[in-house]
Amino acid sequence: MAEFTMELNDEQKEVRDWLHGFAADVIRPAAAEWDEREETPWPVIQEAAKVGIYSLDFYAQQYFDPTGLGIPMAMEELFWGDAGIALSIVGTGLAAVGVLANGTEEQIGTWIPQMYGDANDVKVAAFCSSEPDAGSDVASMRTRAVYDEAKDEWVLNGTKTWATNGGIANVHVVVAVVDPELGSKGHASFIVPPGTPGLSQGQKFKKHGIRASHTAEVVLDNVRVPGSCLLGGKEKLDARLARAREKAKSGGERVKNAAMATFEASRPAVGAMAVGTARAAYEEALEYARTREQFGRPIIDNQGVAFQLADMRTSIDAARLLVWRASWMAVNGKQFTAAEGSMSKLFASETAKKVTAQAVQILGGNGYTREYPVERMHRDAAIYTIFEGTSEIQRLVIARTLAGVPIR
Repeated sequence: MAEFTMELNDEQKEVRDWLHGFAADVIRPAAAEWDEREETPWPVIQEAAKVGIYSLDFYAQQYFDPTGLGIPMAMEELFWGDAGIALSIVGTGLAAVGVLANGTEEQIGTWIPQMYGDANDVKVAAFCSSEPDAGSDVASMRTRAVYDEAKDEWVLNGTKTWATNGGIANVHVVVAVVDPELGSKGHASFIVPPGTPGLSQGQKFKKHGIRASHTAEVVLDNVRVPGSCLLGGKEKLDARLARAREKAKSGGERVKNAAMATFEASRPAVGAMAVGTARAAYEEALEYARTREQFGRPIIDNQGVAFQLADMRTSIDAARLLVWRASWMAVNGKQFTAAEGSMSKLFASETAKKVTAQAVQILGGNGYTREYPVERMHRDAAIYTIFEGTSEIQRLVIARTLAGVPIR
């Protein structure tokens, strides 16, 4: 087990500086254009693929960093560049992690390369879990998967929503109900291969922020996938369902919701994204306050502005500390006995909203225009308190964990 440390080693510093350079030189100059276009920034994703950032190998290296700091460091630097473009670059990772966590070695080797494509022909993937009536309440999922034993195929029907890359993805990973009587324990994940009939894009959402990231509904109308597309295989699924039924029949202790446990472990990465956006806005505000003069002196000389900057920096550093602690705990198998994953996401996301709003205020009228990036950062920051579990859900998870009440 790696000791917890706040000091990056030389290799980590090299990776951080490389990512920062890409964010500064490639992502930032393109940010305003793709925010206005509200389209997937394929040229930027391709550039990321060419240098090795958009690849499974890169994220695997960061994920298996024994200090736990690889992923949060990478997320912070990319989202410092721009949240919308960065989400387009890292969004495929959600689907890839779904396959890595639940798939067989053969499924991992078959499907993950197809999620990314290559530098000359980049692809993206989508993870489809949320539904119009089942966001935070994953147990209310309605998308059904029914097994056709005669053809060894699964038939999927339903509608998914808020899917990053939904409808434009080469590969979709879809969570569906296979046994409705078991609630969230009766869910399974399926690969929907490229070009499968019956899968279509529904509404594409026009969003307040992160507008360079494609978000849409995914409609599944009698989508048939081979039995081999059930992640983990049918034998493993049948055994898991049998255990859940036996547990329910015996009235035993509730088994922890696997989806909620996965979200809890992944939340520090979202916290790191929020830290990146907050840091970017703080740096813009600090530079502006140093150079903008009113009444014959820089506005940073005014206590009202200086104290805001002091609070902004303090909150950002505190958020990073919570994110790094939770990331280290997750990688080193430390149990989140106080919902430390949710703590990090809650505090970092709320910090991003507050800091970006303060940055707009410090820039005054300029901060309210699209001539300066803090306006975009403020819009982008709003998503952090909503996706991957709202702030209200984070507080619920933390409170229930502290009280020893099961998280359903």
